[in-house]
Amino acid sequence: MAAHAVVVVGAGQAGFDTACALRGRGFEGRITLVGDEAPGPCDRPPLSKGYLEGTVPAEAIALRPRSFYAEQDIQLLNGDRVASVDRERRTVLLASGLRLPYGSLVLATGSRPRTLPVPGASLTGVMSLRGLADAEELRLRLSGPPRSLVVVGAGFIGMEVAATARGLGHAVTVVEAQSRVLARALTPEVSDRFVAEHRARGVRVLTGREVTAFRGDGEGRVQVVELDGGERIAADLVVVGVGVLPNQELALAADLLVGDGVVVDARLRTSDPDVFAVGDCARFPSPHAGRHIRLESVQNASDQAKCVAAAICGEPYAYTALPWFWSQQYALRLQIAGLTAGHDETVTVGDPAEGRFSVFCFRAGRLVGVESVNRPADHGIARRLLTAGTDLSPATVRQPGFDLKTLPRTPTVRPSRTTTQERLTVHA
Repeated sequence: MAAHAVVVVGAGQAGFDTACALRGRGFEGRITLVGDEAPGPCDRPPLSKGYLEGTVPAEAIALRPRSFYAEQDIQLLNGDRVASVDRERRTVLLASGLRLPYGSLVLATGSRPRTLPVPGASLTGVMSLRGLADAEELRLRLSGPPRSLVVVGAGFIGMEVAATARGLGHAVTVVEAQSRVLARALTPEVSDRFVAEHRARGVRVLTGREVTAFRGDGEGRVQVVELDGGERIAADLVVVGVGVLPNQELALAADLLVGDGVVVDARLRTSDPDVFAVGDCARFPSPHAGRHIRLESVQNASDQAKCVAAAICGEPYAYTALPWFWSQQYALRLQIAGLTAGHDETVTVGDPAEGRFSVFCFRAGRLVGVESVNRPADHGIARRLLTAGTDLSPATVRQPGFDLKTLPRTPTVRPSRTTTQERLTVHA
């Protein structure tokens, strides 16, 4: 019956975790997970790192083996997509022609890479990295002799691809329009340390520069990247990583409220109380940011999935999970707790030159986030502090010999920051 059926649109991390969380809570109704990628749900973080360099095999990318879905009584329809939603009749129509009834509908449609609107953007060898098919093509292209790779965009995906490709022996140039790398996500202290590492490894990093065109040979293969000012960079391969766009078209066509994502309330309900949105596509009210935002991270996808599953099972709560994120580039492991954008004061603990340090970010004297490089203990403690609430001040962190591990285990609790869970590109 429709009242006992859940349809999840999108088989990425958020969609997969929603289906699993429902079964974990004892939901006994029908669950259908619809995804347009033929391989089925896969683990995306390794695609720019271990999978790309060949240390993570293809079979390890799947979130679960095919047998898992049968064991959990989850109907997985991969290689298909939802063409339309009929909210009045509570059904979805798939591209294959199949029509599915639902009692609750979960939109986990994710996001897609932005493209560069410049001449030559469709040349062979100009690509982005989002799903497994992209990673397979890129891995194949990087598996041969040394090539000249240009990465456009110095966000996390771009910088991780650059690090992986350089480790494989390829010549790498990174072109970033902003004045520094990872500018939207990181403090200058951490950004500077990462760009220094890339340059020390032989990566050419150009900031404050824009791509004006891609030029190809007579067979349509990219050969040159042109920059503002006329510079031309030889390129056998180009990876464009200039951000993503939320996949909100299905919600828009269903007359749901959208605006840089599918707009939801604190319990992740859309403007239709029987329809939820989770993951990259969801624009939600964040108590940590103080406004509606989108978050693109595995943590956010997983924690929102749990929140929606609870609501569908009749135990709703407001989504307040602390955001956290990580990246691995060379021997530098970055871990971020909280949202550091908009800070007005920072205190650095440790030595950036040695590659082991944390940057504590404050806004109006209140700790809002901690960026840690090769200091996992700091990250774990920071997550606990930020989840429960803390009065840790900049003056305390500046004291000689300050160490998070010496702080009392139980911090001051602030109800407005309390979350029922402990579980980052941010778009305002």
